[in-house]
Amino acid sequence: MGRPEQSGLPVVAQYRVPGDGNSRWISLVCVVALLSLWWLATHRGWLPSLFLPAPEAVWTALGNAWFGDIQGGEPLLEHLKWSVIRVFGAFALAVVTAVPVGIAMGVSRIARGIFDPPIEFYRPLPPLAYLPLIVIWFGIDEMAKLVLIWLACFAPIALAARAGVRSASVEQINAVLSLGASRWQLIWHVILPAALPDILVGLRIAVGFGWTTLVAAEMVAASVGLGQMVLNASSFLRTDIVVMGILVIALVAWTVDLLMRGLERVLVPWRGKA
Repeated sequence: MGRPEQSGLPVVAQYRVPGDGNSRWISLVCVVALLSLWWLATHRGWLPSLFLPAPEAVWTALGNAWFGDIQGGEPLLEHLKWSVIRVFGAFALAVVTAVPVGIAMGVSRIARGIFDPPIEFYRPLPPLAYLPLIVIWFGIDEMAKLVLIWLACFAPIALAARAGVRSASVEQINAVLSLGASRWQLIWHVILPAALPDILVGLRIAVGFGWTTLVAAEMVAASVGLGQMVLNASSFLRTDIVVMGILVIALVAWTVDLLMRGLERVLVPWRGKA
């Protein structure tokens, strides 16, 4: 058998995308290197502790926050509980509203004409830009925080669902219609399964946006929450608590992303194997 270009096969067909397992050791080495650089920078005095506290100081802050020995007196689990409720409550609301809107935008030009302008208008705006307006409309209770995070999650899910509609092939659609399927049966049995991989990617992006919007949401007169804990610590120049809170938020968000990757492997095991 000759070279790839001589066999008539495109060269790109010979290339295989590396799996996740191939990069895990590289990621582990990168994390260890970053932690080592952090330790060196703080113990060699390259940066003052006000700018970057030592890892031991952050660990001590974690222990103090766990028992509530920080400003506010609330334990870390209480902050974590309220942040999780806000993020995933708004995320769940975004899923049940954005997926139908995205599917409708993909199959109907009327729905696309109705929903596309407002989504594309507010999608590039940072949450802090329309936070004052949400406070005016919904007050300073939990509703304002949920609406802010819901808006951050809604756009990526809706656009992912809309893009996923195109994954359904014309042959699949014609085959189902030839069997007498109704429009709703077509959407449920053909279009939605075809769009599911893109929807799951949109969910992963949206839950990340939810966590990034959390701090802005908890600026609205929140007394507990990870974002509020970080903001409160920053006003007292407690950089150790700020770094600890950032790491806790990142760890929780990373764990959720891993869980959603596992869900993606279960629901769409054929993805990437065609």
